[in-house]
Amino acid sequence: MILNHLWGIYAHPKDEWQTIDKRHESLKYSVSHILLIALIPSIMGYYSSVYLGWSIGTGDPIHLTESSAMFIAVAMYFALIGGVCALGLLAHWMAKTFGADPTYTQTLELAAYTATPIFMTAFAAFYPVLWFIVIVGCVALAYSVYLLYTGVPILMHIPEERGFIYASSVVTTGLILLVCILALTAMMWTTGYGPTFN
Repeated sequence: MILNHLWGIYAHPKDEWQTIDKRHESLKYSVSHILLIALIPSIMGYYSSVYLGWSIGTGDPIHLTESSAMFIAVAMYFALIGGVCALGLLAHWMAKTFGADPTYTQTLELAAYTATPIFMTAFAAFYPVLWFIVIVGCVALAYSVYLLYTGVPILMHIPEERGFIYASSVVTTGLILLVCILALTAMMWTTGYGPTFN
């Protein structure tokens, strides 16, 4: 089952990382997990921006047109998939520096399961108020970082001290990827691909 580790990474993350390490899945399985989980923020972003409207202060909720929201949802979907795959690739590239020798599938598993809590926060868009989304997003980000720090030593088979530095490097790389995606988004918006409000 594609989502069989989902509950475990919330309920007992260290044990679940051990389970993932014992039963490494195929590349197809990892990619299927990413493709499915990335649908959640895309669908929720579309639904909340078209039908619920976003509250960014005291004014009326802001709605997007259906076509504009669809374009943004599709672009978000592919950006999320590309970001997770790129993070897995960069984690694989850095692994040898820290004495690990994983396959790309292992680092993709690490990136996919670490990103899952962030993707799952999209359900908070049922209540699309900016302060609420920010709080939920910060909690999810903190938990994703925790998952990364606990998962690296287990999946990469390296001591915890070295795993801490490796995980810190992956966090830094992830932040750089996020800034690149945001910069690309800003460039697209200034060239006429910005949202159309309803």
